[in-house]
Amino acid sequence: MNFQVPQFIETEDKIVGPFTLRQFLYIAVGGSVCFALFFFMQLWLWIIVAFFIMTIFSSLAFIKVSGRPLPTIVMAAIGFYWKPKFYLWKRKEEVQKEKEARAKVSGFGAAELRSKLDNLWDQIKTSKNPIPKREKSFQPTIMDRTRSSKERFEMMRKITGEKEMAKRIDYK
Repeated sequence: MNFQVPQFIETEDKIVGPFTLRQFLYIAVGGSVCFALFFFMQLWLWIIVAFFIMTIFSSLAFIKVSGRPLPTIVMAAIGFYWKPKFYLWKRKEEVQKEKEARAKVSGFGAAELRSKLDNLWDQIKTSKNPIPKREKSFQPTIMDRTRSSKERFEMMRKITGEKEMAKRIDYK
């Protein structure tokens, strides 16, 4: 049985003359705004304002940047500038200066300044050992399991150069 596979699914259909529905709506909104402003402005001011409005709406309808429509690019730019940015990286010197400044302001040592939560957070960030009654220890690695069991594993290299653990079987 032969089936027809749809092609060109990213192209929009031309619905209103040579325009797609989205393009027609942008031009219609721009034209209706200019039509409404005609009754509230003088002719020379309306011509200038209508030129800018139709330029904006026609660029939204027809311009594509790297194959993406301009409204998508504009919304991405607005989202980029509107959302807060969070930078985590700090230089070690700045962190050290902040710690010294905190110690000087309070008049206490660094150990007295920290609460229990700060100490717990430091332990979580810096220790490799599990915190008692808080974390589970890591699963043993393949090498640890092979040492403890009676089975023997060997590291083998494939033709492609990849390394892989393989169980050694001796047929006697």
